[in-house]
Amino acid sequence: MKKLLILLTFLAAGGANAAEVTSATIDKYNQKCAMCHNGNVPGAPKSHDVAAWEQRLATAGSMEALVASAVKGKGAMPPKGMCFDCTNGDFEALIAYMSAAE
Repeated sequence: MKKLLILLTFLAAGGANAAEVTSATIDKYNQKCAMCHNGNVPGAPKSHDVAAWEQRLATAGSMEALVASAVKGKGAMPPKGMCFDCTNGDFEALIAYMSAAE
């Protein structure tokens, strides 16, 4: 039940971020994120795998913490991943896109 509540909170908060998922976000995802988040790199949460992203959120605690993790780097992911020109807003939109079901 707690995980469901966390997921619903994440999705509700992500609702505002979902509006930011534009064709530019998808282009940026395809250019910078897809190579690792399409399931090619162990440990990288797979795009559109809601359960994997739910687990990331539960561990991180908030969208802001997920963004901070992306900016800082996590595990094999270097700081900012492959998106050195991404802003925190870009990362929010990218995470919203990757964490949503297809």
